[in-house]
Amino acid sequence: MPELPEVEVTRRGLVPLLNQTVKNIVIRNAGMRWPIPAHLPQTLHNQKLLGLRRRAKYILADFENGTLLLHLGMSGRLCLLDRNYPPEKHDHFDIQFHDGQVLRLRDPRRFGAVLWAGGKPDEHPLLRVLGPEPLEDGFNAKYLHGELRTRSAAIKVAIMDSHLVVGVGNIYASESLFRARIHPEIPAKQLTLKQCEKLVAEIKATLNDALNAGGSSLRDFFGADGNPGYFQQEYFVYGRTGEPCKVCSKPIQCIRLGQRSTFFCRHCQKR
Repeated sequence: MPELPEVEVTRRGLVPLLNQTVKNIVIRNAGMRWPIPAHLPQTLHNQKLLGLRRRAKYILADFENGTLLLHLGMSGRLCLLDRNYPPEKHDHFDIQFHDGQVLRLRDPRRFGAVLWAGGKPDEHPLLRVLGPEPLEDGFNAKYLHGELRTRSAAIKVAIMDSHLVVGVGNIYASESLFRARIHPEIPAKQLTLKQCEKLVAEIKATLNDALNAGGSSLRDFFGADGNPGYFQQEYFVYGRTGEPCKVCSKPIQCIRLGQRSTFFCRHCQKR
């Protein structure tokens, strides 16, 4: 599943569409995770794209009359095309612009989303319950320590909770905890303020490193320009079960936490 860095890489790849005007909307298959609104061809006709933002794993496309929410789901891609190429089997939704560019949603598993949020997108039910962005100042050690004091869940499970902080998915949670030398099974409420300072710093550093590498390309992810990311080449622990730790050479372990595979080094991340 694309995580925050991959979504942000996609958003940046769509910047050439800014200030372009919609010519046509094509809905080939409305049966996504939530039905694509049937009114979009009328609502977005001749509307100019004024902004592209990201909130958690959602891309917010701001038009003159409101905001469109886009989510990649498990296997979705937003493709920026220089002209209207014939659609393929899993191409479900197009925004065609007057200058010839096309924004196309390709999603084999159809867990993605295209939703209309109108003029107050921050009040949309999917967005208003989200925690702070991990790369912004509001996500800091004092905030994290305060939020964790009553949480008995494992720290890895806690930091993947989008009500606590958005966008720290399975890959980047494992990598950040390794960099912070924190065992993923430690109860969240046991972390000290000093450990929270280290963890916040490593979450920010890990996500920024992934952004600089173009994200991680696992299975289906490619940026809007069709190029893969390369951060997977820099993983310390994720997906490296049994391989030697890059720091201590001990084998990387894999356990299940919160029904997700969790990778760590028992030597570097002691409880």
